[in-house]
Amino acid sequence: MSAILSRVPVGGPFSLHLAGGGRFGSAAWAAVRGDISYLSRFRENIRSALDAGGFPSDPRPYQPHLTVTYRVSPAVLSALDRYIGLSWTVDRFALVESANGAYTTLQTWPL
Repeated sequence: MSAILSRVPVGGPFSLHLAGGGRFGSAAWAAVRGDISYLSRFRENIRSALDAGGFPSDPRPYQPHLTVTYRVSPAVLSALDRYIGLSWTVDRFALVESANGAYTTLQTWPL
């Protein structure tokens, strides 16, 4: 997988921020905003490369978000509705392993 990801075309750093949010079932989420068109193109480049390399991806529509909690309450949803976060620069991407609730960064690549 690392070899595939190292060949993904990148277009340089871009900016994102969190603003607003909502609910997916039992999860409350914050919406990712900013250069979403760049993020979506980059995600599609990764998805296409992985699919071609034999790693199928999730076919559901892409909805960039940050899961905030699985204990949704009206107070959380109200706070998310009004939230506008600071912008940050995305300047790299990473291959991350998830095992038994722990996340380990295996490799990173600059944008």
